[in-house]
Amino acid sequence: MLDQKDRPNIVIGAEDNTHQVMTSVEAAEYLKMHVKTVCRLAKEGKIPAKKVGSEWRFLRSVLDNWLAATVV
Repeated sequence: MLDQKDRPNIVIGAEDNTHQVMTSVEAAEYLKMHVKTVCRLAKEGKIPAKKVGSEWRFLRSVLDNWLAATVV
C-alpha cells in the first residue's frame, strides 16, 4: 500500500496550476495589478520572483502564499 506522500497528485477535471510559471504580464493579471508595479516589486525583492535573462518569472503557488501572508 502506498503512503500519502508516495501517491501521485492527481487532479480530475482540471489542470493543476499550483506550479504554473507566469510572466510578469500574467502575474499582473492574476494579482490584478499593473505590470510595472509587479516588476518594480520584484526588483525591490518585495514580491517573490526570479529573473530569467531580462524577464521576470513567477510561480503561482509562491504568489498565492505571498499574497495570503501579506493580506493577513
